[in-house]
Amino acid sequence: MSISSAKSTSEKPDGAPLAGGTSTVDPSDVDRPLGTVRDAFVDYLNRLRGGDMGALPAILGLVVLFTVFSVLHDKFLTTYNMANLVVQAGSICVLAMGLVFVLLLGEIDLSAGVAGGASATITALMLVDHGWTWWGATLAGIAIGAVIGLVIGLLVAYLSIPSFVVTLAFFLALQAVPLKLIGAGGSLRFNDEILRGLSIKNVPVVAGWVAALVVVVGFAALALWRYHSRSKRGLSHRPLLLVLIQIVALAVIVLGSTALLSQNRAPNPDFFNISGIPWVAPVVIVLLLVWTFVLTRTKFGRHLYAVGGNAEAARRAGINVNAMKVAAFVICSSMAAVSGILAASYTGKVSPGSGGGNELLYAVGAAVIGGTSLFGGRGRALDAVIGGLVIATIPNGLGLLDQASYINFIVTGGVLLLAASVDAISRRRRSATGV
Repeated sequence: MSISSAKSTSEKPDGAPLAGGTSTVDPSDVDRPLGTVRDAFVDYLNRLRGGDMGALPAILGLVVLFTVFSVLHDKFLTTYNMANLVVQAGSICVLAMGLVFVLLLGEIDLSAGVAGGASATITALMLVDHGWTWWGATLAGIAIGAVIGLVIGLLVAYLSIPSFVVTLAFFLALQAVPLKLIGAGGSLRFNDEILRGLSIKNVPVVAGWVAALVVVVGFAALALWRYHSRSKRGLSHRPLLLVLIQIVALAVIVLGSTALLSQNRAPNPDFFNISGIPWVAPVVIVLLLVWTFVLTRTKFGRHLYAVGGNAEAARRAGINVNAMKVAAFVICSSMAAVSGILAASYTGKVSPGSGGGNELLYAVGAAVIGGTSLFGGRGRALDAVIGGLVIATIPNGLGLLDQASYINFIVTGGVLLLAASVDAISRRRRSATGV
């Protein structure tokens, strides 16, 4: 069947068109028949002209921010500050990854920040008042987040209440949870050795190097196997040289970051040692790998992109649209719970205001700045991580420059507005070119 009103047209990785012309994978992940690196470069330029910007604006923004702050302050690129930046970005990246699932459907979750605060409160109560183990308390907090997402998803999917209205109501109501359980002006210490250690402790240097090598070797093996498999079957694939360039680029980033963070960054290195990758980084990386696999290599991920591209065409193709919406909100709120726990680990406490500040705005900004479309159908988990680094870099650098707080809000708001403008312009160009 053909749906003339489809928002986007794409192809499966094997080149077979989809029913209704809807996209079931992120278009940026689709392999095209490329013969040489030059062909790949020309193809990339054509996609840029067609409005498929991907994460390029965020990457360029990150380069500009790093350049400006490193020039203005000599301590910005120190190992100590880079480790702090990783920790500060952790909770934002995780929350933004959860929001990607909702944004892919063209929906919004305004309650994600306070859902994380409420879930972290439950985790803290289980630890402090009931003596639960760290993993039991963590599962309890994530379960609370999943239940919140389930209720929101059911209201949005089956009662057809706009997600803006439903999540706004939950944004207001969920703030009562920590206020009731903790009390106005009170707080709960988040001092579990494992959970608190996510922000204040580091992976042993040797273990960090082993993990980095496993990531690089694993990526190289998977990329080369995929190249060999697709070329052997006569399917479209990237040129071998481009695959090797990607492997080298990843190796430089991963091994370079590991080498940087493995150095002793203590203010007084002669008296004590602070070295290794902060534990929050492996948490973010594992979640990134899991959700990237889900979005790009599973039936659920293909269906999610299809619903985001055109819900009606997806429905006619046999996809349970309501179930996809419910699942997206459950994932979003569950990730919000993880984000809330990471934020509590960073501050060392849970208070009535946990999750009620700018966490949600920063996370939405991170997803959009990274390249996730507000109009649905386009986005990746990696977008959230890149955008999260951009968002975290701004207050980090401005803090070193001792700038007033209002400057941070102005700069972050301007960056988000610029990202939203790029998204709107890109969408208009894609519509004009039929991409």
